[in-house]
Amino acid sequence: MDKSAMSQEINQVLETLPSVIQQNLKNVEFLIEEVPSRTMVREVGSRHLLGIYHGIPLPKRGRGYSFVMPDRIILYRKNIERTVQNEDEWKERVREVVLHEIGHYLGLNEEEVRKLMEKD
Repeated sequence: MDKSAMSQEINQVLETLPSVIQQNLKNVEFLIEEVPSRTMVREVGSRHLLGIYHGIPLPKRGRGYSFVMPDRIILYRKNIERTVQNEDEWKERVREVVLHEIGHYLGLNEEEVRKLMEKD
């Protein structure tokens, strides 16, 4: 899946979110990078990262939250590619990664996100 198709798939996932979540996705952008940077690999301790959320989670945004750069959800295309074998798996993996990182945006920690993803 090339970047353009992956971007379309991300948009498809976003369109299927419940309206309450869509309405609360503010000041966040979705990016596609090939692989994590060396700095990111050092920071998280893995070069196999599929996606990451950078920013101020929604529940922590207070009255002073203004004039800040957008939060970022980054998906790593080549790392995702290594985990799938066909187009259906591609779509499902992109969906999983997007939902996982949106969970962090909504203020959930890793354990909470994983528990919710198991229920899906």
